[in-house]
Amino acid sequence: MPADSKIIEVAGLVRKFGDRAVLNDISFNVDRGETLVIMGGSGCGKSTLLRHMIGAMKPTSGLVRLFGEEITTLKEREIERIRLRFGMLFQSGALLASLTVGENVALPLLQHTKRSIDEIEDIVKQKLGMVGLTGFENLKPDEISGGMKKRVGLARALALDPELLFSDEPTSGLDPIMTAVIDELTLKLARGRGMTAVVVSHDMTSAFRIATRMIMLGHGGIVAQGTPDEIRASSNPEVQQFIHGEADGPIPLNLSQEEHEHHQHVKPRPFARARGRFHRKTA
Repeated sequence: MPADSKIIEVAGLVRKFGDRAVLNDISFNVDRGETLVIMGGSGCGKSTLLRHMIGAMKPTSGLVRLFGEEITTLKEREIERIRLRFGMLFQSGALLASLTVGENVALPLLQHTKRSIDEIEDIVKQKLGMVGLTGFENLKPDEISGGMKKRVGLARALALDPELLFSDEPTSGLDPIMTAVIDELTLKLARGRGMTAVVVSHDMTSAFRIATRMIMLGHGGIVAQGTPDEIRASSNPEVQQFIHGEADGPIPLNLSQEEHEHHQHVKPRPFARARGRFHRKTA
């Protein structure tokens, strides 16, 4: 692809639950090398939009293209082929508790490549080293902190050297120092390796730190979009209320039961586990 190619195209995307449009005529593009932050209040449709972008949900109408291929009409098996080109960092880390840290990172390599055990071990060590977790291969997820779990999840998302990284609330629940660590890792990937990133976040400090472009969702549509400087200078009172975290303003406090149910209880799906127990193990 040329350097200026669109990695993601979203056009006229509509998603309805019953009669209510959670996403209503959403359109935007993501160019190669961009870090797009999608923000907005709880229940505004951020995670629903992300699930459409990774092919986990089908829209009521409209389309999503990844790497030039429309995924909205593809079957699951066909989408899996495209998913090998992007990584996904889930909000919880989505690690498999029965596997070690090393086995979690190795999982996509075991499933989707024919690399030797030695090669996989080397890649696992390399990816864990990238996120500052050298030597943690043999620990279980319940033996490490929440911030470490996020970094293991990031290492796993990078295992196949993807062109594109999706992150769903990557700094949620982290202290300011660990948030800065995750942000710095994202910046290194985007600026040092030229990776394209789409990050869903309501953490404004983190969002302004990493974004090259931002989109704010509200009322089922795009309230504002632009560079971080353009968002800061926006005259839209909803944007100003959100980025400054003000209690009083045009964004309502109350969230409908329908909206809450559809946006808070759809669980992310990690990489599917390989058939049977692993016959190939990492160190």
